[in-house]
Amino acid sequence: MNNHAEKKFSYFLGESALLFMTLIWGGTFVVVKESLSDISSMLFITIRFIIASIVIVFVLIVKNHKINKQDFFAGILLGIFLFLGFIFQTAGLKYTTASKSGFITGSLVVIVPFLQFFIEKKVPTKGAVIGTILVFIGIVFLSSSGTSISDFIKELGSNFNFGDTLTLICALFFALHVVYMDIISPKHDFWVLFVSQLISVAILSFFVSIFFHILSIETVKIKFTNNLLIGILYTSLLATCVNFGLQTKFQKLVSPTKAAIIYSFEPIFAAIFAFFILKEKFSNFGLLGSFLIFTGLIISEIFDSFSSKFLKS
Repeated sequence: MNNHAEKKFSYFLGESALLFMTLIWGGTFVVVKESLSDISSMLFITIRFIIASIVIVFVLIVKNHKINKQDFFAGILLGIFLFLGFIFQTAGLKYTTASKSGFITGSLVVIVPFLQFFIEKKVPTKGAVIGTILVFIGIVFLSSSGTSISDFIKELGSNFNFGDTLTLICALFFALHVVYMDIISPKHDFWVLFVSQLISVAILSFFVSIFFHILSIETVKIKFTNNLLIGILYTSLLATCVNFGLQTKFQKLVSPTKAAIIYSFEPIFAAIFAFFILKEKFSNFGLLGSFLIFTGLIISEIFDSFSSKFLKS
């Protein structure tokens, strides 16, 4: 195999790995939705991240990877944002559909540039602005259950429920996690940052679970079922440990633009899983909203890249 063929194969392998990761992430919305009928949301997050933490700590021990205190404590801030994102996403899934959760969570892609403006003083690109407008319009359409223009105007936003609001807040915290990861990760060991985030989420979830139980916000419950076992193993091992390993190994083989496009398919996969497994369906305006959100995510990532190439040619 010559160099050109090897490069082509490595690109194909990298893109296939990222697509597989995105497929796994898309499946988490349905899996978690199914699991929450058998376990309280905070306890689910606790168990998921305890298992993931144990696996990654074991990997670090086998690799004889040293853990520096500065790196570990730097990861705690990232862990707090990650924890808040998962709290609102998981709680939101109790009140909204898995497919809507997938699309609204995906809006973090267009929130990131504006957070970078306020935090890092980086001006949002034209693509980010256009993408944000499309995502906002898409969420408005996604929030309507009507089938005609008159229904749409009458019921504008009526289908945007409490769970959707929680999921939108989750997207904000996941976006904050992305921004601060960009700031913190170049200065610290990424593996240590990763394991400290997992441990932080596990510990915070455990104490919040007890706190919520005491205040009667959420009763701690667990009923061991096949759905719950699948949900815990899927999210802790596949969606967390395996996906992180694949991302670390293969994302460097794919251009950032292509990686962003592939990741944008996550809500599409979430909707497909929800349709076939949970029998969830969108209204006509919901389908249009989903399309606009997906288009906004794509444009926010590739508009500036393509426009700059076009102007140069």
